[in-house]
Parts: sequence; structure tokens; C-alpha cells
Amino acid sequence: MKNQITARTLVLSLFVLLFAGISPNLLVAAQAGYFNMSELVVRVLFPSIGFLALTLLLARWKNENVLVQTVLAGALAGIIGTVGLEVVRETGFRLGGMPGDMPKLMGVMILNRFSEGPNLASNLAGWSYHFWNGASFGIVLAVLFGHIRWYYGIVLALFIAVGFMAGPATVALGVGRFGVDFGWGFPITVTLAHVAYGALFGYFDKKWLHDESGFFHQIRLLFFSGRPQRLHQK
Repeated sequence: MKNQITARTLVLSLFVLLFAGISPNLLVAAQAGYFNMSELVVRVLFPSIGFLALTLLLARWKNENVLVQTVLAGALAGIIGTVGLEVVRETGFRLGGMPGDMPKLMGVMILNRFSEGPNLASNLAGWSYHFWNGASFGIVLAVLFGHIRWYYGIVLALFIAVGFMAGPATVALGVGRFGVDFGWGFPITVTLAHVAYGALFGYFDKKWLHDESGFFHQIRLLFFSGRPQRLHQK
């Protein structure tokens, strides 16, 4: 069965990118001091996950099976990449390369436990959010780029690492941008952790997806190809 590239495919892809891209930006908004993280989770994160699920159901109903496959593969590859990231990050943390445990910090922010500190519930919330962010990045990268070589995954992940270290998260941690106030261990740990994420994501992305599943590739086929072309399922 074939899945025709249409404007509907692109519109649904844009909705997926919108809803999947919300989660990683919530932490940035909270640590920049614009919003309360616990409120963002209830009012923004949960609805975005619900709308993403509805978009996938609509895509499945309209037989946009390549898009559905791309999202699911990207999410799983992102989760596997997050496992690799955590192995490096946890090692760096225990060796003194990080000032704190990020998932636990995120859990405290989500459940608003700054005065009490982390507990089992906040740790579960923080780790869940952390892995959902990894899945969200995987979805966004897979939908945008489709089938990529594993080392391209590293390049894309390094952009994420730079964005993290240059953003308000590092300032909120008290280490300055790029961790300059904490020492070289911070940028080294963050960089290597994202290299691990990118390598694993890129490997499984290449394994599970094919050339024509990416948004940019769809744009080229739909608007700039000299002849009609189609996306094919595996």
C-alpha cells in the first residue's frame, strides 16, 4: 500500500512538530523565571501530549502510516538515546562534573517541592519528564529529517547541547552559561552525554526509517520534484 505525499501530510507533520516541541521548552521557560513549572505541566504539557496523541490517531485514520511510523520510531529512538545520555551524565555527576542531578531537580520543580526537597514522587515525575523530553526530541528530529546517518544524529544532538548550555538552565543551576563558573567538567559531561544520545538516536533512526519519511524530504518531493512521487511503507 502506498501513502501519497499531500498537503495533509505536511499539515499533520507540522502539528506533530508543534506538540512534540512543547515539552523541552517548558523547562527553559520555567528556569528563565517566566512561568511556574508545576503550572506549565498541568496547563501545557499534559494537553500537548493529548493533542499529539489525537494527531497520531487522525493520521492513522487518514492512512498517513509513514508519519505514524516516523513518530513512533523517533520516540523510541529518543528514549534509547536518553538511556545513553543518562549513563554519561550520571557518571559525570558522580565524578563531580555536574553540580546536581537534573532529573531530581526537574521533579522538585514539577511538584513545587523547593522547601521540602526531592522525594519518591518528585523523582518519578522528574525522570518521567526527562525521558519524555528525550522522546520529544527524537520525534522532532525524526519528523524533520527522517532517515539519517548515525553521525548526523551526533551533530543534531550537539546543537541541543549548545542550546542547553547557552540557555537559562545553566544560569538557574548557578554555574553560568556553558558552566564556566563550575569548571570544565560541566561542558565536557553535557557534550559527551549528548554525543551518546545522538549516536544512539542516529543508529536506530537509520535502522527503522527510510529516506522519504522526513518533513524536508517531503517538501522537496511535493513542491520541487519534476514528477509525482510517493512514500512507501516498509
